[in-house]
Amino acid sequence: MKIEQIYTGCLAQGAYYIESNGEVAIIDPLRETQQYVDKAQSENARIKYIFETHFHADFVSGHVDLAKKTGATIVYGPGAQTSYDIHSAKDNEIFQLGNISIKVLHTPGHTLESSTFLLIDEHGKDYAIFSGDTLFLGDVGRPDLAVKSDLTEEDLAGLLFDSLRNKIMPLADDVIVYPAHGAGSACGKNLSKETVGVLGEQKQNNYALRADMTRKEFIKEVLDGITPPPQYFAKNAMMNKSGYADFESVLKKGNVALNPTEFENIANHEGALVLDVRTEIEFIKGHIPNSIFIGIHGGFAPWVGALIVDLQQPILLIAPEGKEQETVTRLSRVGYDNTLGYLKGGIESWKDAGKDIETIESISAVELANRNKASNIEILDVRKDGEYKSEHLEGDNVHHFALDYINDNMNSINKETPYYLHCAGGYRSVIAASILKARGFDVIDVAGGYAALKKTDLPRTNYVCPTTL
Repeated sequence: MKIEQIYTGCLAQGAYYIESNGEVAIIDPLRETQQYVDKAQSENARIKYIFETHFHADFVSGHVDLAKKTGATIVYGPGAQTSYDIHSAKDNEIFQLGNISIKVLHTPGHTLESSTFLLIDEHGKDYAIFSGDTLFLGDVGRPDLAVKSDLTEEDLAGLLFDSLRNKIMPLADDVIVYPAHGAGSACGKNLSKETVGVLGEQKQNNYALRADMTRKEFIKEVLDGITPPPQYFAKNAMMNKSGYADFESVLKKGNVALNPTEFENIANHEGALVLDVRTEIEFIKGHIPNSIFIGIHGGFAPWVGALIVDLQQPILLIAPEGKEQETVTRLSRVGYDNTLGYLKGGIESWKDAGKDIETIESISAVELANRNKASNIEILDVRKDGEYKSEHLEGDNVHHFALDYINDNMNSINKETPYYLHCAGGYRSVIAASILKARGFDVIDVAGGYAALKKTDLPRTNYVCPTTL
């Protein structure tokens, strides 16, 4: 038996490759699937099953493409309905894979079809669970994504309580837990940085598995502090239910080198968004007018999903040399399949062609403190709600302006006023600055973010531990 976790840090997502006696199961595959085919071929094995723990909302899974390539059966939990062929499993149904078996435990709550897959080894022992978004390390899945007219988030939280108590907690303490996500995912509140654990540790340390917790307490605690889901979640879930363009065709369309003239013509005549994925320092020093910055080195895919509202938006790329294909791939993972090409030679070729370049003013934290003393400047803190509530700069001129909701709150600020933007370290503030600048706002970035501001004499609120909020 062989189990391999294939973890993608940008999405904080774990896919799984399981092999026994020449037969393979893939659990929650990524959009680009050739890696699984190649791996199975190198092991002289055949992909027999593709197990999906639920309809994912935070990424587009590769199950449809992988089934077409391999003839493998796509397996979802009870009640799943799709526009393509699947096997909708019954609760406790068992699938044979070589010398081992995989048992379906229907665990609704995160979504209605959510299922945990229990791996039983060749000796008949419960060996591991692939818990999807039902159970994370340190947390459980958010129960607010499958709300319907006759089903509230409280109802879903109650289902999750039952699933955990009746299906997962009775399992032995030494059962290995392989979740779908780790820290950084928006699918839960308090996920651990660890990506593999054991059930006994979760029973002891995971707040949601507390043995003396009542159903009412569970519902209150699991719903407390949940922020609204990113706008792309529902759209990705629909793609996972309905199918999508094959990844190879998306890559072929997007991985096209364009000279500056071609690039500019597409931008002007096809309404394409120019997305600059270099570093924030490079963007500040020089970028194409009206382009948007979301650096590929940061939380790229989730920020694209949160901020670019239309999944069909035509996109043109400014990417570091050698990162063009990777960028198209990472966009497709969250459903952005309409990349039309990238600027060959990058920003230097744009300059060499004599085309306009813009910059963003960026100042140090010390300079911000000096300017704040000299005049009443306006400061926008673009961090998340929990970060802001935990600790922030004090003053009537300091405003919380979370990047997550920047598109919704644009009308609360004034184009005649200069705004000084900061986040925690400098990545998100440049994203925000690029969006506001493209909309005609006057912005100044604060390099180093709050980490640097804390070293100045600017007044700050008292620190409050985020776990107590």
